[in-house]
Amino acid sequence: MNSELNQNIQQIHSSDDEGTLVRRNVAHNMRKVRLARGRSLRDVAAETNFSTALLSQIERAVANPTVVTLTRIAAALDISFADLTRSTAIDTEIIRADSADSDQPRARMLFAMMQRRRFDISEGKLPAHQSGVFSDHGQQSVEYAYVISGSVTLRLGNETYELGEHDAIRFSSEVAHAYSTGDAPAILLTVVSYDDE
Repeated sequence: MNSELNQNIQQIHSSDDEGTLVRRNVAHNMRKVRLARGRSLRDVAAETNFSTALLSQIERAVANPTVVTLTRIAAALDISFADLTRSTAIDTEIIRADSADSDQPRARMLFAMMQRRRFDISEGKLPAHQSGVFSDHGQQSVEYAYVISGSVTLRLGNETYELGEHDAIRFSSEVAHAYSTGDAPAILLTVVSYDDE
């Protein structure tokens, strides 16, 4: 019985997470296209017969719009329903440490970034037995992490990744995540990039 209850709770949370991601995608895509076309919320409101208050809530991912609402917004912006709801979140990618002789001079490409994006770079010195606090970096953000020394555990939503020295990872940081350490301290370099609207 308890196992059934837990499965039901997990399905509800999973459904909530998916709904949140769809609302965020719509909010991001709607705002980006509207601004690119030089349209105000008032302009879109006039074409859709929705209030500017509702449209503002949709752009802030607060409202839970119906399919009909999204279809009318997409038509007003002259894009498809798929373009309005499309996710640009990336798949998680890990690059493990190179086993080649580390004394030899070398350069190793970790990740290439093709789009123009704003970014923050941070170096984290994590003590042993550090448990990070779950947080995210907002819509359409992407995080790159590189373990300079030690090892860390990345908890990303419901997934867990073990990263050793010189391992690198790229993931969608609009998903809540946290880094933690075991018996030894670690030094972690992170770059968080943001969609340049």
